[in-house]
Amino acid sequence: MSQPISLLFGVHAHQPVGNFPEVLADAHLRCYKPFLRVLYRYPDFHFAVHFSGWLLDYLIEHYPEDMALLQEMVARGQVELFGAGDTEPVLAVIPNRDRIGQIQTFSDKLEMKLGQRPHGAWLTERVWESTVVPALVDCGIRYVIVDDYHFLCTGKTAAELNGYFTTEEDGRTLDLFPISETLRYKLPFSPANEAVAYIESLADGSTVDGGNAAIYFDDIEKFGIWPETYQWVYEKGWLDQFIQGVLASPKIRTQHYRDYHAAGKTRGVVYLPTTSYIEMNEWTLPAQPANDYADLVQQAKADGRYERDKAFLRGGIWKNFFSLYPESNWMHKRMLGLSTRLATLPQEQRTATMQQKLYESQANDAYWHGLFGGLYLPHLRRAVYNDMVELEAMLDTCAPRPARFMEDTDLDGVDEVYLQNGVLQAVLKLDGNACICELDAYALKHNFGDTLRRQAEHYYRQIQQQGEGGLNERSDTGIASAHERINFKHKINAADMEADDHVRGLFVDRLNGALMNYRHEPSIAGGVHFWADTSRPSLSKSFELVGNRLHVSYRFTSKAEGIFSTEINLAMPSCDGWGGRYIYQGQIPSGFGQPLELAAMNEITLDDDVLAGGITLHVSSPVALAAQPHYSVSQSEGGFEKIMQAVTLKLEWPTTAQELTITLEINPKATA
Repeated sequence: MSQPISLLFGVHAHQPVGNFPEVLADAHLRCYKPFLRVLYRYPDFHFAVHFSGWLLDYLIEHYPEDMALLQEMVARGQVELFGAGDTEPVLAVIPNRDRIGQIQTFSDKLEMKLGQRPHGAWLTERVWESTVVPALVDCGIRYVIVDDYHFLCTGKTAAELNGYFTTEEDGRTLDLFPISETLRYKLPFSPANEAVAYIESLADGSTVDGGNAAIYFDDIEKFGIWPETYQWVYEKGWLDQFIQGVLASPKIRTQHYRDYHAAGKTRGVVYLPTTSYIEMNEWTLPAQPANDYADLVQQAKADGRYERDKAFLRGGIWKNFFSLYPESNWMHKRMLGLSTRLATLPQEQRTATMQQKLYESQANDAYWHGLFGGLYLPHLRRAVYNDMVELEAMLDTCAPRPARFMEDTDLDGVDEVYLQNGVLQAVLKLDGNACICELDAYALKHNFGDTLRRQAEHYYRQIQQQGEGGLNERSDTGIASAHERINFKHKINAADMEADDHVRGLFVDRLNGALMNYRHEPSIAGGVHFWADTSRPSLSKSFELVGNRLHVSYRFTSKAEGIFSTEINLAMPSCDGWGGRYIYQGQIPSGFGQPLELAAMNEITLDDDVLAGGITLHVSSPVALAAQPHYSVSQSEGGFEKIMQAVTLKLEWPTTAQELTITLEINPKATA
């Protein structure tokens, strides 16, 4: 006899570690709260849910009533909980010991706080590498969910993807459920009756053990946070209509993944390639290859062969973000170094706080950029560095490092020099620029070098083609998905998209407009020293840490006429908001978001409420100052926007001033 189709319906809820409280409050109001309250009214509608660990903790603390509803739905058997890494890391890019620790931590949390230990797991951004299998299995995970695209890349057909498959790695077996791309695009964007009718069409009378499954698992934020979705899903009643239609259909039964998994049998062995969801293939590529890839996809669609060929039109993999963005790679390799230091610390010296700081620094959001990735968002990168800087200070207390040492942290073939005194740390890359790529203040748990250079992006072509009109393609007679929207949150012109011709570090030097090139002088004791022979004046440059002060000294050894300048890019947490300001001669001339020019300046303070501190710049002789905000153009589900990455201070003086020292004094509380 024929069987109804099993609807395996799951949602994934996540907010980045360090996200703004107002964003979390809005997400709860427009999504998490109404979603849970609607589902609570339908106890016969079985579904799965994954709340990332940090978000779950936040919601339990701030919205206990709604989390009590979730706990009750778990207790009455309506909800299946899915596991993952606690802070939502991409498991494939952290050490195996941390994979196991992250998964176990979150499974323990779910069991303790919601009363259920998970059998299934959500993979962050559906990033699949077979290397994650052993850690998942060793933590008691029996199945995970990935996109049907992953399976199509192995030669499977869409018609085959109505159950689960089995893979193996290093002697462990794990089962894999393929998420339907069609359902991902239909829910909730198509009218509810059309979505229900599509699911019914999949009930083909199968009599295999357990029957066929319609598999859906996607971001819960599509149900209220994406543009137009709150009105569509709740005010216009899409979610109620969908649930009622499913429950009323004799062709559909809602079922937990665990029950379907227990009742059925695997459809066979499969080995998936390293990949993520289709859209990620484009985002991980540099601008021109991404455009070439998009053209191939568009041509395939125009020729009517896209559905046939899409598995073979593969772009990049998630790890490409580390080679695409040097800033992401630097964060990642710094995190790996701290993980190693913590792992080698004697067990009696390790603390739960250390472990938590490491795990929070592994949260995925700040390491990548696409429609949802947050590398371009300074507050998300800041959250990663806050944890890393705090963890590093703890590790230094237990196992002190030298005051000066060298290593190639980011594996790019260029060494970095670390200069640290327990109060500050300056890291200089020996690439000829003689500038600082990371400047940490341990009391503030902040990296003042945390900025982002401007580089060409694949979505620049969309901006240039669409202008400011915007484009929203609707799905059937429903609403447009975020993937189909082109909107503008800010006015963007060609100058905003010009790529930087230099690194965005601290103390990037020019002589008469030309970038300086230095060589490192390792034999000189104390500090870090460089030398440049420009064929006109010869120049020495040195860095020294004294308490909470960084001294940078310049000395021309021969006279010459010209203009010398240095560019200091500072990550100030307030960015162009109300909390950041310059203080000059007891006055506030402007905020960080406005340009500022001073003809002859000896001292200026950058005061930041978000930082709860500031940085004062002292100069031994008067210099000209030109300060301005540094912006980059980003994309998000809300549209294209300009985001302030840093304050750029340009100091300029004539080479006739043969010696000059610039001091950055960093204080938990800024002083005028």
